[in-house]
Amino acid sequence: MSTSSLADALQERIGYRFADPALLDRALVHRSWAHDQSPPAKDNERLEFLGDAVLGLVIAEQLFSDFGDDEGRLTRARSNLVRKETLAAQARKIELGRALRLGKGEVSGGGRDKDSILCDAFEALIGAIYRDSGLEVARAFICRVMADELARRGGNGELRAPRDPRTQLQEAIQARGKGMPIYEVIGSSGPPHEPVWEVQVLHEGRRLGLGTGRNKQDASREAAKKALNLLHLGSGS
Repeated sequence: MSTSSLADALQERIGYRFADPALLDRALVHRSWAHDQSPPAKDNERLEFLGDAVLGLVIAEQLFSDFGDDEGRLTRARSNLVRKETLAAQARKIELGRALRLGKGEVSGGGRDKDSILCDAFEALIGAIYRDSGLEVARAFICRVMADELARRGGNGELRAPRDPRTQLQEAIQARGKGMPIYEVIGSSGPPHEPVWEVQVLHEGRRLGLGTGRNKQDASREAAKKALNLLHLGSGS
């Protein structure tokens, strides 16, 4: 896909369309790509700096009323929500890595799935949305994308790990005395260095769900989520 097509697809996934597309373009430029250009192009680090500040404010506001005067719990909750691994997970959720402009070295080194690159790009995207439409729209985006993480805060400020949908599906089927779900790899697409896997989950010969992902585990989790929805069991924490 072309750069513009990838950006368009990302806007569809996040449910937001930029009034100034140049802001999105800038947010998607990693320094490795920028430095490869002649003359060097501008990267997303300034937007990342801005997005980090906006994210910190929004998360602090969301937590402020939840933990009262307990500064320790508030601090722990904020730290867990804005840490690199958490933000990289949000970037994967919206498939941000697919749209990034990376240098050849980063592409060949799996840069589209590196926590550090994804975290920075997610913050840059927030910064770009803030510049494009202001704080309220940026807040709405953050709260929408991070809804699961905000909902998974424990009483001590720690994030409770979500249950794997594959485990949920297996337990639900076994509770009905109906054996085990079976996962099958149907195939893959895309370039060899960045394949997209397709996995189906079957039970008693019936397909319950079909999922795709950057690896077989992610694809099987997606298939299990769809199976849970089909069986009206949900896939929450």
